Amino acid sequence: MSLIGVLRTGVSGMNAQSNRISTVAENIQNSGTTGYKRSSAEFSSLLIADTAGGNYNSGSVETTVRRSVMEGGTINATTSKSDLAIDGNGFFVVNDPSGAPFLTRAGNFKIDASTNTFTNAAGMTLMGYSLLKGEPSPTLNSVADLVPVSLASINSRATPTTTGTLSGKLPVDAGVAGTGQYSKKYSLVTYDNVGKARTLDIYLAKATSSTWTISVYDAADTPTPSGTTPKLPFDPSNNNVLTPLATTTVGFNAQGGITGTQNGTSPATYTGEKSLDVTVPGGQPMALDLSALTQLAGDYSVSGSANGKAPAAVTGTSFDADGTVYATFDDGSRLAAFRLPIAKVPSPDNLEPRSGNVYRPSVTSGDIQVGFASQGGRGTVKSGALEQSNVDVSNELTAMIESQSVFTANSKVFTTGNEMLDTLMSLKR
Repeated sequence: MSLIGVLRTGVSGMNAQSNRISTVAENIQNSGTTGYKRSSAEFSSLLIADTAGGNYNSGSVETTVRRSVMEGGTINATTSKSDLAIDGNGFFVVNDPSGAPFLTRAGNFKIDASTNTFTNAAGMTLMGYSLLKGEPSPTLNSVADLVPVSLASINSRATPTTTGTLSGKLPVDAGVAGTGQYSKKYSLVTYDNVGKARTLDIYLAKATSSTWTISVYDAADTPTPSGTTPKLPFDPSNNNVLTPLATTTVGFNAQGGITGTQNGTSPATYTGEKSLDVTVPGGQPMALDLSALTQLAGDYSVSGSANGKAPAAVTGTSFDADGTVYATFDDGSRLAAFRLPIAKVPSPDNLEPRSGNVYRPSVTSGDIQVGFASQGGRGTVKSGALEQSNVDVSNELTAMIESQSVFTANSKVFTTGNEMLDTLMSLKR
């Protein structure tokens, strides 16, 4: 009967506006939630077939809740480097405490003191690819290779020496050194694989008027010579000269420039090579550059340098726009430790929302597609910034007033239909 349909239609209309006012309330309460995406109630009519005899049956209204996930919020600067925002499309990948993966735009991360991982306000752990063993090869449709972004395994770092330089002036008028003797000695501090300082003694011995022999020894293994004669390190048990870590003879031209190192042939010739390979004790091979040595008039004026550093402690982190996470050390250096992926889905608005301001894929959203910042339409990572919610409170208040008005009108439909039905029922009395 049509009057029953009127009651049903009034109830349906009130229920629809109840759903709408619920989305409005949720939007308003989350207007200050980082990365929150507003929801809206969308309506569609539901028709009911007319009954026989020409009676019209009023229909109902169906409600669908839609989330505006693709609509970005304003990105505001913050004072914390670990606050992250995606400027453009995509999501951070996070894990909940059980290890289940989710997607989020909420980048208000901070270091959890108990786990040394980056977690956001909802307790979700930031995930990324480790760079400590080389560049990652991401699986495009999977997050299985991701690990928590944690600095727990990077407490300190040593940088072994791999290159060095010996430069300056050797005196052209220096006398030729005798057998087992040297003309001048210099020391060079290098670092082994664990960051321990290793001093190398570099002995320069003039061999001829235009050649010098350079011998490198580990200072820790060379005994202190007795007397005043500058002798090369020797074995006290037999007085034989010790075998150096590396040795070569360099030649100079008439203008005092270095011509190269001897190739060991007889008679000796000089190659264009102007360096000496020395393996640092307990460390790496070091290429000692000799190209800046000269033989000119005057006194000795030689200096040396080498790369490498003693162990440095982690003092913080920094983030690049491409998602690279750096560990920063107290000596000012930094190490690329992780890279954050940016995940996408074909239809973001159809992602399934979950507690904690996170999402997971649904049948209608499509599967996760993993990539990096600025690739395939993905946005870039901004450090020291947060994406605000995309809620406009003034629009929500307007929607609330509209919904209240429509709800009242539907309630009037119901009460009017009920009064008409009461009138009909009273006819039998």
